[in-house]
Order: sequence, then C-alpha cells, then structure tokens
Amino acid sequence: MRNLLSTRGLARFSANHPWQVIAGWVVIIALAAVFAIPNLNSVMTSDMLLENNPESSQGTDAIERAGLTDLAPVSETIIIQSNNGLTVDDPAFQQLTQQVTDDVRALLLEWDANEADQIQFGNYYELTAQGIPEAAFTVSPDKTVTIINVPFSDEMVDHVEVAELMEHLDAISSDEFTVATAGMLSVNEAFTVASEEDIVTGEAIGIPVAIIILGIVFGAVVAPLLPLAIGITAIAMALGVVVIAGQFVEQQTFITNIITVLGLAVGIDYALFIVDRYREFRSNGDDRRLAIEHAGATATKAVVFSAGTVIFALAGLWIVPNNIFRSLGLGAVIVVAATVLVSLTLLPAMLSLIGDRINWPRRKAIVSIDTSHASEQDAYGGFWGNITRVVMRQPIVSALLAAGLLVACAIPVFQLNTGFNSGADGLPPSDTRTAVQILEENFSAGMISPVRIVVEGPREVSEPAIAELVALADESPDFVPGNDPIVWSEDNNTAILSLTLTMPSSTQEAFDAIKRLRNDLIPQTIGQHGELQTWVTGESAMSTDMLASLTKFTPWVFLFVLGLSFVLLTLAFRSIVVPVTAIVLNLLSVGASYGLMVLVFQKGFLIDFFGFQRSPVIESWIPLLLFSILFGLSMDYHVFLLSRIREHYDISGRNRESVAIGLRTTARIITGAALIMVAVFAGMAAGQVVSFQQMGFGLAVAVLIDATVIRSVLVPATMTLIGNRNWYLPAWLQWLPDLRIEGGVGHDTPVVPESAGALNAASAD
Repeated sequence: MRNLLSTRGLARFSANHPWQVIAGWVVIIALAAVFAIPNLNSVMTSDMLLENNPESSQGTDAIERAGLTDLAPVSETIIIQSNNGLTVDDPAFQQLTQQVTDDVRALLLEWDANEADQIQFGNYYELTAQGIPEAAFTVSPDKTVTIINVPFSDEMVDHVEVAELMEHLDAISSDEFTVATAGMLSVNEAFTVASEEDIVTGEAIGIPVAIIILGIVFGAVVAPLLPLAIGITAIAMALGVVVIAGQFVEQQTFITNIITVLGLAVGIDYALFIVDRYREFRSNGDDRRLAIEHAGATATKAVVFSAGTVIFALAGLWIVPNNIFRSLGLGAVIVVAATVLVSLTLLPAMLSLIGDRINWPRRKAIVSIDTSHASEQDAYGGFWGNITRVVMRQPIVSALLAAGLLVACAIPVFQLNTGFNSGADGLPPSDTRTAVQILEENFSAGMISPVRIVVEGPREVSEPAIAELVALADESPDFVPGNDPIVWSEDNNTAILSLTLTMPSSTQEAFDAIKRLRNDLIPQTIGQHGELQTWVTGESAMSTDMLASLTKFTPWVFLFVLGLSFVLLTLAFRSIVVPVTAIVLNLLSVGASYGLMVLVFQKGFLIDFFGFQRSPVIESWIPLLLFSILFGLSMDYHVFLLSRIREHYDISGRNRESVAIGLRTTARIITGAALIMVAVFAGMAAGQVVSFQQMGFGLAVAVLIDATVIRSVLVPATMTLIGNRNWYLPAWLQWLPDLRIEGGVGHDTPVVPESAGALNAASAD
C-alpha cells in the first residue's frame, strides 16, 4: 500500500492495469458529462458578494429585515432613440414608444401574470397625461431619446427572461430607431453570453496552437494527443466537482473561465513534462514499464510538488472575503488537483498501451542526454547549450541586462489604476453596451444602479433628517437633483432613499462620491441623530467596499503566498538561497507583467495592434489573481528546472556543470510548455470582455518573460554567480526532511558534494 501511494507506485500500478484505470476514468467523465455539467448554470451566480459584512452588505440586510426588497426593486431602463432627428413630439416616435411599452407589459404577463399586475410603470406620454412631474426626466434635452424604467419585484426577477426581452427589443430596432435595454439584468446577461463565447474562442485558438507546438516539441504526431487528452479530462472532472460544491455554496460565474483556461494550460504542461521524461528513459535503454515507473519517480514527482505550489498559491485567494476570489481560487485549486490525479493514473495507463507508438512516425525515440553520466561538455551542445555558454561566460553582464529590461517594463506599474470595467467601455459589443452609452450621453449612467441609503429609526426623527440629506444631495454635483420617492416599511421604522449618481456607477468618481456621502453628507444630517442607524448600499457602495477589502487583504495574500513558497522550496531543495532567488526572480516577472498591462490597456500602447479595448483602469481583481496564478506557474517551471539541476549536482557536486546540464535538458520542454500556455492565455485575451483581455494578456506576457528572460538568462547567471552557495542550508535547519524531487533513478543515495558539505560545516561553526 505504501508503494502504491508513491508516484512511482501509482505509475507502476497504472501501467500494469491500463484498461482498468482507463475504464475508471471513462466512468468518471461520463458521470460528469451526463449528470454534473448540464447543471452547471444552476449553481452559478453573476452577483458579487462581500463576505466580510461591510456597510453595503449591512444595508442590504436591513432592507430585507424590513421587508422592503420589493420596494427597492431591480429594474431595466429601456432606451428609445431616434436616429434621424425625430423628437418625442413626432407621432411616429409616440407610436413606437407605446408599442414598446405594450410589448413589455405583454412579456411580463407571459412570465408571471400575478406579479405583472403589481408592476407599475409608464412611458413619457403616459406619465405626462397623468400629470406626474417625473415625466420630464424621461426625455433627453434634445428630445431625441426617451427612457422607460421597468421595475421588477423579487418574485418577478426570478421569472424574467432578460434574453427574450433583449431579443424582442432588438427585433423592434430599425435604421430609424434604436431600441435597447440597460440594467443589472441585461448587463449581467451581456457579460455571461460574452464570457461563454470567449471560452469557445479561447479553446478554438488555444487547442489547435497547442497541438502544433506539441507536435514540434515532440517531433511526432501521436505524442501531442496525450497531453491534450489529459487537459480535457481534468477540465471535465473539475467542472463536475464544481457542480457538487455548488450544491453547498453558490459559485461565481467566472469559475468556469478559470477552470477551462488553467486546466488546459496546466494539464498539457504537466503531461508534456512526464511524456518527455518517459521518452528520455526509453531512449536511454529502459523497457516500457520501467521507463513509465522511472518517469513516475522523477517527472511525476516534480509535477506533484509543482502542483502543490500552484495550489497553495491559489489557495491564498480564499483569504479575500469575496465570492469572486473564493470561486476563482476554488476553481483553480480543483482543476490543478484534477490534473495531478489524471497525470498520476490515466497518463501512465495510456503510455503503457501506446508504448513506442508515441513517437510515430519516428521508429525510434529521440536520443536524450543521460544526465547521470553527462559532463559540462555535453551541456553546451545545440541551440540552448550555446545560449547557456554565452550567459554563463558573462554572468554579471547577463544578469544586469536582463534585470534592467524587467525593471524597465515594470516602471509603469506605479501608474496602475484599479477599478471596474462595468461601464459602457467595459461591456462587450452588444445592444446593451449601446444602451448604456446612450444613457451616459443623454441622461446619467447612474440610473442603472442607484445609490440606496437605508435609515433605521423612528419616522418622526428620521423623516426630517432625510429631508436635510436630500437638500444637500440636490446641491451636490455627485447626484442628479430630484430623488425617487422615499420608501417606508410598514412599521415606519425603516426608510430607503434612492439617489442617482451623475457619473457611471463603476468609476473612481462614483467611489469618491460614495465616500463623500458616507463621510460628509450623512454625518452632517442623519448622523446628528444618535438614535438613527444609516447604511449606504447599492452597486457603487459594494464596489467601494470591495476595493477597500482588497486594499486590506492583499498584503496578507502576498505574505501567505511568498512565505509558503519559501517553505516548500526550502524543503524541496534543502537550501535557503534557492527559495530567496526564486521569489525575487518571480516578483520581477510579475512586476514586468503589471507594467506592460498598464502600458497597453491604460496608456493605449499598441492597443490597436493587439485588438484590445482601451480602459482607464485595470479590473480590480486582476492584479491579485494574476499574482497568485503567475507565482504558482512560475514556481512550476522553476521546480522542473531546479530539480534537474539538483539531480545532477547530487551526482557530480559541480554547480556550474549542473546548471548547464539542467538548462539544456529542460529548455526545450519548458519553452514548449510556455508557448502552449501563451497560446491558451492569448485565446482568452482574444475575447470580447475587457477584463478577460487584460487577464489573458497579463498571463501570456508573464509566462513568456518567465520562460525566456528568467529561465534562460537570469537563472543561469545568478546561479553561476552564487556558485555552491546555491545549496546552502544552515546547520540549525539540517533536521529538515530530505524531499529531493528527482533523483533516486540509477542511484539510491545522493552523493553529497564536498563543496556543499564544507559550506554547511562552516555554517555550523
């Protein structure tokens, strides 16, 4: 049993029982495909939930506690705009507006006849006929645009088919009139549809490019199919697990994007490393089963350890009390864990059945370097060997040039602005985006998501205080004069005041307005009455609280990820120098990625060349998510490279030679793996949603930097300069367990180099 639980033992078992292992995985994937994945949407939410109970959440709870959810409803704003200069005074304009109004009422009756009777709304003409003063606010200054605000009760929201509404309005639109809707329901629908389309686009780009790169790396046709099968299997399993997890906690919709992209990238990468090591052992004389076993004891062991660093890095996202981060973290952890499980079992089983046919159309495996008998002369052959020779001959110059380039790329990070791309510029191209743009140009985009001020206390005290607040708000440039009627609970102990921002609700200006409302306007009015409790809620308030939460918890995530990475690398390589160097180099890579994101998206550098949308902000959740993912993936490559270096160093005791051997034996595979990841992430960046464009670009650039500048230049340069001190472990840490990732194939006990022993002995003195 003990042997079975080792990577070597699992590889041996799977190779000896391939059909049973494959049959087991077929059953698992079939169950996921039939029962789990079709129910994926039922466990998803597009809402952002703050789980540290900030003021905006407390305000929402107060609304529910008072039974006022139906009186502070979700709404859609339908926009009717003349494209040829007609005004609301024209009969054709009035006729179309009334047709749209009647059609919407008919749809409401179709969705829920009982609730539809409770929904009261009207167009400009109806409100004017009833003598309602607010009618004037439903027409643009030039009278070419009118809006219809349609509120939905909580019960009605559950029955609204917003996609049907959007399609119906689009059918009414013509060259003469633009008819569309804007609101939280339609905005969420637009993002959801675009996200699903982006997944398809990403796969359509990433998978074919990955196959081509795998074919080039392996020099074969069959070999590329195995990594691809591993990635797809891991994704299917992860989606099934998400559906199970969703029965207990609803997941944010972004979880499917991270599972698809990360699962494809990591799944292909891990399988690539294992398959390549298997081919290496076969070329060095091992029979099929022994080569699988040895690959399990070396490359698969490295995969398990690397995946552990990725999982711990991404688990740091759970520190942030926000359903977006926790769902993204959960999805990433699940898919990486699924990839490891598939790599441990299914991959050896498939290798056992395919055998040397994996090299087809070649008849023999590509000859590889036997690292156990390689010398420094062997390390400098070929393309990568020549690069290594140049770098290691001039390590100081190489390190300064490479580090200088990364620092230069990172400089724009000091101008990084984080926020939310949920305004018109952040929406994917759609009728909803058009509607939001019309609102921003002719009314106020803040109409989509008004600010809710919840006041709890006796009405005789709160009513005059609220009137004072309204007077100040009407004078403020932050809010549109003329607020909605104040809503009171049945016991007259809770009131809701709705204010409309004069700017889009997701901008920094809106967040500043929320802060002024909380810190200045409310304390000057309602805050003067100690018996009243007040909360500011709504989308802008929630976004403000989310940014504050990120500011508070980001340092803790950084400390968690960096600290845990240091501990894991120290255990893996029995050195404190290797972890410090790895962390510094990875931070350089992440910083350069941040800087290039700012340069492209905020500054617009080469924005048209890449086909991206320019944005004044980087999506608030991206920097932290990028850090966690990139740190995990960077450690992947670092572990694979260092494990080969340490493997040879344990045999030879010669640092310079070991660095050169490690680089030559891993450079082709690491570069191929990185290019595959770049292709997958570029597929994400090719989508419509600007936040995914930023995410995909940041990941692709960072991985490319990591596999080229970091692994090919900075790692050999710094390790050459540091010399045998790379493997320094203080005497007081000698008790740490020896968890060498690779080695043990061809020799049972690692050779302790004299230089390393002397260094550690000196540290004891």
